[in-house]
Amino acid sequence: MLPCFVTSGPQARIARVVGQTGFASWLAAVEPSVRDWLGETGFKPKPGAVAFPPGGAAVLVVSDPAEPWDTAALYAALPAGDWRLDDPGGLLSPGHAGLGWALAAYRFTRYRTDETPQPRLALPDGVAAQRAMVVAEATWQARDLINTPASDLGPAQLEAAVAETAARFGAEFRTIVGEDLLTANYPAVHTVGRASDRAPRLIDLRWGESSAPKVTLVGKGVCFDTGGLDIKPSSNMLLMKKDMGGAAVMLALAHCIMALDLPVRLRLLIPAVENSVGGRAFRPGDVIRMRSGTTVEITNTDAEGRLILADALAEADGEAPALLVDAATLTGAARVAVGPELPALFTADDKLAEALHHHGASEFDPLWRLPLHAPYLGYLKSQVADLANASAKPFAGAVTAALFLKEFVRKTPAWAHLDLFAWNDDSRPGRPRGGEATGLRALLALVEQRFAGE
Repeated sequence: MLPCFVTSGPQARIARVVGQTGFASWLAAVEPSVRDWLGETGFKPKPGAVAFPPGGAAVLVVSDPAEPWDTAALYAALPAGDWRLDDPGGLLSPGHAGLGWALAAYRFTRYRTDETPQPRLALPDGVAAQRAMVVAEATWQARDLINTPASDLGPAQLEAAVAETAARFGAEFRTIVGEDLLTANYPAVHTVGRASDRAPRLIDLRWGESSAPKVTLVGKGVCFDTGGLDIKPSSNMLLMKKDMGGAAVMLALAHCIMALDLPVRLRLLIPAVENSVGGRAFRPGDVIRMRSGTTVEITNTDAEGRLILADALAEADGEAPALLVDAATLTGAARVAVGPELPALFTADDKLAEALHHHGASEFDPLWRLPLHAPYLGYLKSQVADLANASAKPFAGAVTAALFLKEFVRKTPAWAHLDLFAWNDDSRPGRPRGGEATGLRALLALVEQRFAGE
């Protein structure tokens, strides 16, 4: 159990749940002293608002319908101690209540301690509450990984995090490191990571019954991105510790799939590198023959994520899984298009896109589909190779990156690519500024619905 929860007990103080639309009716029925106090203090019944009438329970106003962020706001408002929700109208599901509370309770404490006493919530037993704790724990892990600077999180440390998760759930685990990447035919992963003194690697986790439908996850694991010889300006390098955010999200999703024992054959592939400047750095103008055999001219060394993903996707696609998903902090163009909160979703499968939009809405984890507009593949034309890795045009950067990846997915119709930020740019209830497992809940709900009938 996460430390923000406590076993239900009679000593817990009460936080009463009231719906925004039903607030007037509730107010008319409460004790006059409570009604008078709320009126005199000018309390406004907005979602997430919390009041502490003298001598009574705390009052939480929730949205219509209620959201996890309502209990996240409650967590931030309550004093330390044990609390339980009084929700006679059933406005908050145990899952949403527990998830919002846990996401608000997250603290990144690797470099400074926080011993401030915090409130704890008594959750009822049940499948929904237990699932919420699984998702929250995986989210905490992803946030920790993304928030950790590259000085303490390189390819080897990312490997260790995956190995720990594999050991916990009895999954198969292996890595291919350094020069062995060339022997195993992962040339792009080797090329991008070879300039760093921290060896590149392909991390491979497998779990589940061999007869179950295969679900393969691929996450971009660039532990720091200088841009390579096409070096980034310092202002663009400040957040590059989070360039392994796609790997963190896919590891979190794998954690949830295994913890919930979903009936799939899971494979997680993470190409983990550091894109550095050095004597062994790859150069503009170089040509790489990829794992698939496709040749790629390097027109920008700062478009490295799609290169390492392409090798991993080619490996995954060779098995033609029932579902293939990759996640990556891939382009600034996606952030210009949809901002930091919405992952840009690319897929040629309309039913898959529709399902992800539905689950994104129901899980309060929205995505937004952008087009795989085939004519823009011409922007990646090369005079010397099959493809260029980046366009010289200033248009449709997220689309051309997705089209590049699509060239390495030939056998798997159910493929989705998420171009995400993996970072909360501002703090909101349950979503503190810093690393975020963006898209995790939508993707988990998709896997549950497709393969477990939930």
